[in-house]
Amino acid sequence: MRPRLPSAVTVGFLVACSSLVSTASGSDLDRIIFQANESLSVGRRIEPTPVVDDSVFLRRVYVDLIGRIPTEAEVTDFATWPAEGRRQKLIDHLLKDDRFSDRWTIFFADMLRLRSGATGGAALIAYVHNAVKTGMPYDELSRRLISSNGKAGRVPEVGFVLGDDADPLAMASVTSQVFLGVHIGCAQCHDHPFDVWKRRDFYDMAAFYGKTRRYESQLTKIVYATEMDQTTILWPPEGVGPAADRKPIPAKFPFPIDESNETPGYIKRLSATRAAKIAAIPVVDKRPSVDDLLDSVSDKVAKATTGKLAEELALADSKRDIRKIDVQKGLYKPSELREQLAANVTDPRNKYFSRVLVNRVWKTLIGRGFVEPVDDFRADNKPVMPAALDYLAEEFVASDYDLRTLVRLIASSDAYQRGHAPANSDESTRVQLETQLLATPVRRMIAESLYDSVVTAGHLFEPKHSPGKNERTIRDIVRVPKGSKPGDVSKPINLAPQKGGAMTAMSRGDATAGESASGYGLEAAIELDFTSLLKEQGDEEEVALDEMKAVSKEELEAQRMMQQRMMRNSTEYEEKVVTRVVDDNPVFNSSLRMQSPAPEGHFLRVFGQPNRSDLGDLRDDSASMRQALMMLNGRLSHEAARVGDLEPIYPLMQGKSANLDEAVRLAYREILTRNPTAEELTDAKTIIAEGASALDGMADLRWILMNCNEFRFLP
Repeated sequence: MRPRLPSAVTVGFLVACSSLVSTASGSDLDRIIFQANESLSVGRRIEPTPVVDDSVFLRRVYVDLIGRIPTEAEVTDFATWPAEGRRQKLIDHLLKDDRFSDRWTIFFADMLRLRSGATGGAALIAYVHNAVKTGMPYDELSRRLISSNGKAGRVPEVGFVLGDDADPLAMASVTSQVFLGVHIGCAQCHDHPFDVWKRRDFYDMAAFYGKTRRYESQLTKIVYATEMDQTTILWPPEGVGPAADRKPIPAKFPFPIDESNETPGYIKRLSATRAAKIAAIPVVDKRPSVDDLLDSVSDKVAKATTGKLAEELALADSKRDIRKIDVQKGLYKPSELREQLAANVTDPRNKYFSRVLVNRVWKTLIGRGFVEPVDDFRADNKPVMPAALDYLAEEFVASDYDLRTLVRLIASSDAYQRGHAPANSDESTRVQLETQLLATPVRRMIAESLYDSVVTAGHLFEPKHSPGKNERTIRDIVRVPKGSKPGDVSKPINLAPQKGGAMTAMSRGDATAGESASGYGLEAAIELDFTSLLKEQGDEEEVALDEMKAVSKEELEAQRMMQQRMMRNSTEYEEKVVTRVVDDNPVFNSSLRMQSPAPEGHFLRVFGQPNRSDLGDLRDDSASMRQALMMLNGRLSHEAARVGDLEPIYPLMQGKSANLDEAVRLAYREILTRNPTAEELTDAKTIIAEGASALDGMADLRWILMNCNEFRFLP
């Protein structure tokens, strides 16, 4: 099939965008920012940077909302939309994209410190992904994470508590810092040195988790969280005063909640939003139909004539009695204390809760939080533009804590769509522009977006080479029975990650073990299958608990002796080197669904993905030599730069339709979302001419473009 070539509409659109600047959006958020800046003293006033043109906005909003740069086809489609209102149309379109859920699961994974390798961690990531996908209100998600008990995996939400081993002291710090933006953990050993929190406040908070326990079955290795009758949180703390004075401490929420009698307007709007949602739920008539009733009566009459009716009714009654026995309830007791904590944390009158989430989303989209660090709200760390923060927080609550509404409000604003401070600005001017929200800070793509943007630019989501175009001969070391002939080794051992359960290979290329060992395959990883992870499990494990029996010592000894006999009679093996021919046509999946955090040294970790083990471990945006080397020498950038015969650029390089100028323009649009300047076009053709072939020269050009700062940083 002939690939679609760039249209004249796309070219004209990108040329027009070089000088096009949108008018002010006139949103309530922008008016609040304008008024706040007007109230500043005249000496501090400064002119804002203009709103960016459509091509810059297009690239920025794609990366921010769905985690990759736009494709040539998406640029073309956007160019056909009427200029009036197309930015808002694009935002709404991206909010519905499946990748929005993937991208913002990464946001929550960082915030909640979700680790697929932790107990119940993979299922929890899948659960959060589903919550984003289905639009679960953020307060409901938070309540479930804080209060749930149950078995890891079966109750995905419990992975949040099990991630810190249900340790009450750890969970007190995590809950306050993650959901409220308060470092109350600093008061664990002494009164907070820089804030109002006392050591007693910390223990009051920890007491909500004092009865929670993490258990692991010795027989089944099932891990679950449940509640006990006694708390482990005592006051005064150990080592303070006589041990006899230590008593259980009652749980008490230490954070202020607005207790005024008057209901704020945004809470009234929240109630109206929820009422409208309930009213929109269709009523399902579950009453049996007339036919069902007649069939039921006929069946009973028929059974009565055979004398089996009484027997079957008795059996049905017995089954109902069995179903009333709640096996899980005995194992996984609900937590009244944590349910009360969750209610306090998510109370719409608790301003910490909504503001810290808004602050995190603002930092993600703008590059700088109203409060920095984003999880450190305290009296002496005032937010910049507090009126804007309050407005967004109240709108977020009124929308029923809807993430998409919050993202839409921010992305639609001039504050989001403004350009960076002029390059010739001095440091104080730049800081003032960014602080007053009159310019956007320069920011690099997060690691996952950079990874997926390279894959997008290089057409690596699908095969781009025809079969047989890239055959390679590689060597494997395999174990075979001693004395076997070469023909007996039909297939070498595959050392790569295998598909199974909820995980599949991230890079479907045929990289060798040698490549991984040498560091060339550091982009490969494991992908999580969210659907499989959330499949409902049956009750067999719980119901069978009473039927399980421990293995006797005699049985264990018999098993040991059998293993020894098998080892004595086992075949002896030797190592041999075998060669095989593979079609090296790699395809990469999205990094947004990979097992996370990635292993140490992986592409994502090198580019700043946090390990998510330490509380407050934020992404590292600093540059490093390892990053440069990975982009210069890594397999991902190498494969992305190569030109495949199935790519749209190929017919512009070879055959009757060859058009080198248009090929260069297409390369720029696919990688940088813009057309080259006349000077860049000339330089690009020189680079191509110096290649061993035209295709090799184009690969050199694309490699250069993907390694430039313009590619890695948002415009």
